[in-house]
Amino acid sequence: MELTKVTALMKATALELAILTGHLVLYPSGIVAERLSPTATPPAITPGRRPVVLLHGFVDNRSVFVLLRRSLTRNGRDRVESVNYSPLTCDLRAAAEALGRRVDEILARTGHAEVDIVGHSLGGLIARYYVQRLGGDTRVRTLVMLGTPHSGTTVAPLADAHPLVRQMRPGSEVLRELAGPSPGCRTRFVSFWSDLDQVMVPVETARLDHPDLVVHNVRVSGIGHLALPVHPTVAAGVREALEADGPEAPGAREEEPGATSVA
Repeated sequence: MELTKVTALMKATALELAILTGHLVLYPSGIVAERLSPTATPPAITPGRRPVVLLHGFVDNRSVFVLLRRSLTRNGRDRVESVNYSPLTCDLRAAAEALGRRVDEILARTGHAEVDIVGHSLGGLIARYYVQRLGGDTRVRTLVMLGTPHSGTTVAPLADAHPLVRQMRPGSEVLRELAGPSPGCRTRFVSFWSDLDQVMVPVETARLDHPDLVVHNVRVSGIGHLALPVHPTVAAGVREALEADGPEAPGAREEEPGATSVA
């Protein structure tokens, strides 16, 4: 059994290195914010599926979502926008406020009443703050989070010099705010967490447990942190999560282990 775990970890690490290499090649292409085509004033109600907003993680940019975006557009999501927040951002709350302004702009431009958001790592935490603390639940139908440190991560202690990293530590003021009461929150939360995510320490921190929130936790087996926004199995799970938006009762439920295992 122990040998099996070591083998799985070695495979996941090799995949992480391959993804990192490819992402470093793509990274320069994502530094500049994507250009939006000018559109006429939208009608009061625009037909079709809700726009999807993609939000990257710490020291990253929109290039991390190249494959996920392609998967979404090929499966009927014709309005997918990748958002960059400033690399100079030092406060998660400020990033959440900026996200709110961007969401308002997208809704005004498309004529939709709501968006869906997919956030990787810190991006998921920023989106969650917007939804829970800034009234974003009136505008966000489903928030999907990939490897997001809901309870804080203890990885890389030397990185604490950066304010955003300190806000992702267990017991930070921001995480205490998010753990507080959120009665009546209307957004549906889906949190993907991996048993081999070496950035989330412990790995269970990427599970979201909150009594006031409608939460679906999905365990992924066999891949690491960087693979979450890239792997086709996760992409399929994200698409399914965005479609399954029926009413549910508050509280967390867990996907059966192995349901989204990857080879």
